[in-house]
Amino acid sequence: HFENCGNKDGNIIHVYQNCISISDSLDGLMRDRCPLTPSLSPRKRTTSQSKTEPPLLRTNKRTIYTAGRPPWYNVTGTTFKEAFVIGLCGGSASGKTTVANKIIEALDVPWVVLLSMDSFYKVLSKEEQELAARNEYNFDHPDAFDFELLVTVLRKLKKGKSIKVPVYDFTSHSRRKEWKTVYGANVVIFEGILAFANKELLKLLDMKVFVDTDSDIRLVRRLKRDITNRGRDIAGVIKQYNKFVKPAFEQYIEPTVQVADIVVPRGGENFVALDLIVQHVHSQLEKVCNKNALASAHQGQPLPKTLSVMESTPQVRGMHTIIRNKETSRDEFIFYSKRLMRLLIEHALSFLPLKPVSVETPQETVYEGKRLSGKRITGVSILRAGETMEQALMAVCKDIRLGKILIQTNHDTGEPELHYLRLPKDISEDYVILMDSTVSTGAAALMAVRVLLDHDVQEDKIFLLSLLMAETGVHSVAYAFPNVRIITTAVDKKVNDEFHIIPGIGNFGDRYFGTDAPSDWYESDEGMDY
Repeated sequence: HFENCGNKDGNIIHVYQNCISISDSLDGLMRDRCPLTPSLSPRKRTTSQSKTEPPLLRTNKRTIYTAGRPPWYNVTGTTFKEAFVIGLCGGSASGKTTVANKIIEALDVPWVVLLSMDSFYKVLSKEEQELAARNEYNFDHPDAFDFELLVTVLRKLKKGKSIKVPVYDFTSHSRRKEWKTVYGANVVIFEGILAFANKELLKLLDMKVFVDTDSDIRLVRRLKRDITNRGRDIAGVIKQYNKFVKPAFEQYIEPTVQVADIVVPRGGENFVALDLIVQHVHSQLEKVCNKNALASAHQGQPLPKTLSVMESTPQVRGMHTIIRNKETSRDEFIFYSKRLMRLLIEHALSFLPLKPVSVETPQETVYEGKRLSGKRITGVSILRAGETMEQALMAVCKDIRLGKILIQTNHDTGEPELHYLRLPKDISEDYVILMDSTVSTGAAALMAVRVLLDHDVQEDKIFLLSLLMAETGVHSVAYAFPNVRIITTAVDKKVNDEFHIIPGIGNFGDRYFGTDAPSDWYESDEGMDY
């Protein structure tokens, strides 16, 4: 059984309605209509680097991890370049997401964000919800999108800031309560049917690509997607297409091809066009190395005023003697390290701002005391060695929230790369105690501080704690972030050619956990202090 549907060219498309299954029939129709186009898997809308999804992109050839972000700032801690933003526009079901994924695969660069315009549909009123349920609401009109929120989000993402993206439910036509957290990128790919329809949005796009796909193919893809993935019936999809989708394409989408830098016919199958896009993006990306510059900077400078070194009492000196001794057993190393950590945490808390408060004692007498002047404290450890300091922090600060940041070294460049982070909600309002066992050049600490700043934590509310630091690392952090408080139990003067602290403490992570050092771990995160 067939149903006839006219397209804008006046051609007739035969849509299978009751043959085996709608999904199978549409697949067959796609093969007949365009033999070069492979059958499509269910269309999936995602934002990479979100809180709820793994940082990877699966393709036919390989799995690309979109984590592993290299330094995006210079030795002053300032962002050296904004993310390169590619805008992908085209009609509904034109293959924009397929093109985006193929560009990501071909780029082969770390830390790519894919942002979909579908996430920014406006919240519908009750009346609009009822219209949507009857397929009578125009989702293809510019008024259906929250452009103000979209521009704000893309502007922050372009600057490397942490942002939250709404999640739209196409089945219920509503915005879900939970929002996805997206953070930073070398490249941002933004795709949507009206990606070129807003002047402020166009200003944020470094490259504008229009995906031009035959209208017959787009209609068949839309039928398959909406019926299979969004639970709609065929009559409703066709009604919506003829009433809203087709007119909106002709009025709002197709004319924007004039502002495109590149037009890609046939979508993801046009390998020549994709190759040109990838070559241009590669030419725009900037590569900056940090570690060697950090190691040689600030030599001979006096130690900064933001540094606080715990008093070297006989007790502290004795514990350092034990943990620095290469003959010390693992049990003793752990025991005395924990003692030092506890003392360091207590010392650090004395720098938090306090406000006067009066309490009444059991003897009904007023006591004039002090209380934290602020909302709360959050601890963030630089994995893995920084995690050893969490117990000491939790023993001193009741019900404290914890976050984690993983930074590893790149084998080819020798530079730090951000691979993972998990930060508590609303961390921007907190005092943050950033923990790493040792700091040598300061490269990992710089990256961790930059992450916190990108999540809107105030610089003067960040406290960097470490059992042992090198003068080089202290200077690097203080020079880049002069308002960050640096607190340690000792500072050693030298760093050798391998960026190890001298006399140092060895690889803290290996000595504490009883493991051999993996070659791809950044040693500051292991305790060797980069």
